[in-house]
Amino acid sequence: MNKLALTLASVAALSLGACAESDTANDDTAVTDDTAADQMAVDDTASGTIVEVAQADPQLSTLVEAVTAAGLGETLSSGEYTVFAPTNAAFDKVPQATRDELMSEAGKEDLTNILTYHVVEGMTDAAALTAAIEAAGEDGYKLTTVNGAELTAMMDGSNVVLRDAAGNTATVTMTDIDASNGVVHVIDTVLMPQ
Repeated sequence: MNKLALTLASVAALSLGACAESDTANDDTAVTDDTAADQMAVDDTASGTIVEVAQADPQLSTLVEAVTAAGLGETLSSGEYTVFAPTNAAFDKVPQATRDELMSEAGKEDLTNILTYHVVEGMTDAAALTAAIEAAGEDGYKLTTVNGAELTAMMDGSNVVLRDAAGNTATVTMTDIDASNGVVHVIDTVLMPQ
């Protein structure tokens, strides 16, 4: 889901919330802190799981196909994760023969290894990642991925760049797409664990 869609959804939700609060005010009842907290909890889960957020974004359809082929849908729908999600254009950079092999039953293990290399346990928003990179200095900030390998996060001007084990880099092009079980950052290149 892109930032414009998220912004529009947020504006719509706030507008509906304002209408509901206006009706409540006419009833001479106050919104309690508990009610406001309940409404916030509903809004937090409204975005769906990481998989549902990816399914709703057309630029991530190849990633969704890959997650399905690898059987990772259920895993990425529970737990709390930060996902660096390659776009369709990122997958297009991978030779077609390689993509076909990875999407086959014979390539499932390699595909799972590659996809889990894009996932970090816990929720790390863009501000926290940028702060960690700055604190780490010139060598960059090491992220241990779900598959056990490391990514290195660095700054390139104002952009966050990830370097994989092979020395390839991916630029984060969109940040902080919230999901009920984590956050998604969109990247422009598929990262390789080896």
